[in-house]
Amino acid sequence: MTELVLRPLADAFMQVGVYVAVMVAFFGWLRWRYGDRVTDGLTSRPRLGPLVGALLGVSPGCGGAIILMPLYARGKVSFGTAVAALAATMGDSSWVVLAWNPVFALQIHVLLFAVGLVTGYVVDALGIDPARAVDRRAAAAPAPVGLAGAGGPDLAGSRRLLGGLLPHVPASTAFWGLTTPAFAVSVPVVFQLVDPGALTRSFGGVDPYLALGVLGSLTAALIFAAGRGRLADDSLETAQPRSLRATLRHSAHEASFVTVWVAVAYLGWQVVTTTTGFDGSQLALTGLVGVLVGAGIGLIPGCAVQIVFTGLYVSGGLPLPTLVANAISQDGDALIPLAALRRHSAALATVVTTVPAAAVGAALLVLL
Repeated sequence: MTELVLRPLADAFMQVGVYVAVMVAFFGWLRWRYGDRVTDGLTSRPRLGPLVGALLGVSPGCGGAIILMPLYARGKVSFGTAVAALAATMGDSSWVVLAWNPVFALQIHVLLFAVGLVTGYVVDALGIDPARAVDRRAAAAPAPVGLAGAGGPDLAGSRRLLGGLLPHVPASTAFWGLTTPAFAVSVPVVFQLVDPGALTRSFGGVDPYLALGVLGSLTAALIFAAGRGRLADDSLETAQPRSLRATLRHSAHEASFVTVWVAVAYLGWQVVTTTTGFDGSQLALTGLVGVLVGAGIGLIPGCAVQIVFTGLYVSGGLPLPTLVANAISQDGDALIPLAALRRHSAALATVVTTVPAAAVGAALLVLL
């Protein structure tokens, strides 16, 4: 029971949720403190978009890339900016390589940044933007009777959504009450700075990692259910928090959305491996076939499978070109909010990132 159900729930919160929460809260604080001045800089200087996207995407975890997806959906940044972030991010697989070899992690992240930067600028130079095409068709269509125009329904939907979300203060408060000690426990455990067994013994036999992780995932599930399974930014008009409290509440909903879907992925993968014995090592992972398999697995949304795949590299189960192809192709948890907001853009973006993934992986085969 513990390894099949409780451990995946704990890992979802402790390995992903707390880091997403910290990153989302940080960028939420920037939005509250400085308003649109941060995003206005991107709007007034669109040529910097892919550069900023690659910088945010290459930051460890998914938080930086996640932040950009609602901005793209609201037309604040270009499609190339979103793609740059998705190509540059290694998702929460970053924590696996950081814990294993920080120098190697730095090297692969520099490569991811370069690939994301180039890919983003190429996408913008080609004028690719599925959201723009959809918006043009919507603007050309006659407005339904009784509505004040295209912006009316979205704004009204946003208000209804926010009205349904914001009253749930206790759950959001509990989320941050758990996130603070969970982050303090997660960092030394995930980065192997302490022995988990010794940590458990120091708490009188109670495993703080497992306890905080399970409670955190369950709290996230409550917030997720209260929001009826929607991302807090699930409209073209996002919330503009008027206080730090509102910012934290809003961030808790966003982090909970990601945490729940990561928990689902972790549980599903655990059930599959337990019942079938399949752990990924049965795949052909060498040569050009390995590169294509790595890029193909990167198409799978979320971080769970990608973390397992990266773990195979750390354990010596696959070569570097295969890992790099997967790292470029995968979009981490950032694809989840993008799919919720702009599903056509999400589908195209995840396909676009497989192109440089296969190309760079194949190039490494030749060079190495």
